[in-house]
Amino acid sequence: MDSTALKSSLHEILDRIENEQLLRSVHDFLIEHEQAREGQIWKTLKEAQKQEVYASYAESADEQNLLSWKEVKQKY
Repeated sequence: MDSTALKSSLHEILDRIENEQLLRSVHDFLIEHEQAREGQIWKTLKEAQKQEVYASYAESADEQNLLSWKEVKQKY
């Protein structure tokens, strides 16, 4: 999906959302990430946290370790 199609899809999703709290959360998330410089969060992590990220990424290569979106929604 190219940028134009992705933006269009996001607009369609946002137009369907009636929950103001959710819209504010999405808005705040986008504003925060629009202004963040690439790698800014990574630089704040301690070495142990970085190693945990690397380990999680390696584990994600095995599909048996992955959860479906439905499972994640039910859990959280």
